[in-house]
Amino acid sequence: MAINKITPLVSIITPSYNCVATIEKTINSVISQTMGDWEMLIVDDCSTDHSREIIKNISVIEPRVKLIEQAWNAGPAIARNIAIEHAQGRYIAFLDADDQWHPTKLEKQLKFMNEKDIALSYTAYNCLDSDGNHLRVYKPILKVTYADMLKSNRIGCLTAIYDTHKIGKVYMPNISKRQDLGLWLRILKLVDYALGMDEVLADYLAVQANSVSSNKADAAKYQWRLYREIEKLNFKQSTFYFLNYAYLGLKKSS
Repeated sequence: MAINKITPLVSIITPSYNCVATIEKTINSVISQTMGDWEMLIVDDCSTDHSREIIKNISVIEPRVKLIEQAWNAGPAIARNIAIEHAQGRYIAFLDADDQWHPTKLEKQLKFMNEKDIALSYTAYNCLDSDGNHLRVYKPILKVTYADMLKSNRIGCLTAIYDTHKIGKVYMPNISKRQDLGLWLRILKLVDYALGMDEVLADYLAVQANSVSSNKADAAKYQWRLYREIEKLNFKQSTFYFLNYAYLGLKKSS
């Protein structure tokens, strides 16, 4: 599709750190979109491998891919926020450097957002292992509120798009984990709900943790911190939502 606007319609936010094995496929999944009015802002967070050179080489050929180079490793929240700050598009979309989109993702999701007149949307997605084998499909509930998201993160970051014309630019909280959930919560304080699409439009690379139990304990710790330090919930509220989070997590893994 020809690019006929100076200002892109969609800005795609991609933090990148030592992703030499995946970044080219990720970028190509964006270049292959049937909707071509986009810019892809890749913030390299001081990589020590050759991923930065791969991005540079692609950006020479494809000017819609824009590399922003960090001088120090700041972490994914700051990297994403730097990209959001530089974004020129009406819509802000997210895609990590090891995930991929299906070709019609932007076209279908933007049509959905316009038809439903909503500020935040998301879709179903595939979960893949490191070899690209299909593990499962994540099918989200199709309408979420702030309270729903406090109980469990229902939105896959690689599928989310929000409309800056409706809510302005909204940034992620500067925390080392759960920053995407923090962003959805911020947005859902501004609007009544977000809507999801039941269609699979992206592929998520599921990281295989060395210790499932320690990984879950770490996730639970950050979930509690999100309630108390970011959302400023009182102890009773935090306990209520944490128990829901734990129950839904056990239900999902059973």
